[in-house]
Amino acid sequence: MSEKLWLYAMLVAMGAGWGASIPLAKIAVSTGHQAFGLIFWQMVIVLMISGGIMMLRGKRPVIGRAHLRLFLMVAVFGTVMPDIFYYSAARELPGGIMSIVTSSVPMFSLPIAILMGNERFRPKRLLGLIFGMVGIVLLIGPQASLPGGWAAGFVLLALGAPLFYATEGNLVSKWGTGGLDPLQVVFGASLLGLPICLMLALGTGQWIDPTAGLGRAEGALILSASIHALVYAAYVWLVGRAGSVFAAQTSYVVTATGVLWSIYLLQESYSGWVWLALAVMMLGMFLVQPRAPRVLVPGRAMEDDGSNQEGAVAK
Repeated sequence: MSEKLWLYAMLVAMGAGWGASIPLAKIAVSTGHQAFGLIFWQMVIVLMISGGIMMLRGKRPVIGRAHLRLFLMVAVFGTVMPDIFYYSAARELPGGIMSIVTSSVPMFSLPIAILMGNERFRPKRLLGLIFGMVGIVLLIGPQASLPGGWAAGFVLLALGAPLFYATEGNLVSKWGTGGLDPLQVVFGASLLGLPICLMLALGTGQWIDPTAGLGRAEGALILSASIHALVYAAYVWLVGRAGSVFAAQTSYVVTATGVLWSIYLLQESYSGWVWLALAVMMLGMFLVQPRAPRVLVPGRAMEDDGSNQEGAVAK
């Protein structure tokens, strides 16, 4: 297999893995588990797997006062806040709808980037924003697109997740990672976020007792968090190998496979409005994503500045 074909195969496999985590999240909330309890155990699993991968790579965790702001920023904007919106909406929305909503991260990222001075205004990318908004209107407007008219409000709730992901991506792009690689950042953020989520889970009565037994919902949470940690490690590898703009294309695969996994795992079916919304959102993503040269040469890829692509993929 050629180098380029191998990279594309990794891109598709990575996106398919991330896409599967969307219906798995819906299964995780199906028995009444709530956000803070789920986020705590998700962080535990991500912490264990990311730590193990770092050890295999000969890396060590970096925990120090100099990186506390970074870890807190990633924990709050990249995990806790978006997952509160995500799990709350997943209880009421089909997995396929959640997949399409997740694809709006670049739509939020661009205006935030312009306001923060990370990006310059370009008319073509404004057109992408317009298509993204049309896609959301197609989801919440026609009565036939959702299982009930009241569910439209949960689409708006679900949009809180990509808004926070986009904010995190821009903050990281603005201030950097202090010389840490992404896995070290994820490990540090999870370690810092763990006691915060523990207190929130216990204080709100959302604690999930691991001794109560392992059912379908708990298994889905473990599988989803494990996939996230492993696929994120693959994403880090792909950015280093082929560049962040190339790796960011996985967002298309995440959205498409999230819909397909939802059909398979949840036996969902959608109206024509939903498929039209998916097509429009895909077009919007294509126009919004930066069209920088793709770097496919090992050793040069880390020089490729993907401009805010940290938040372009569902986490």
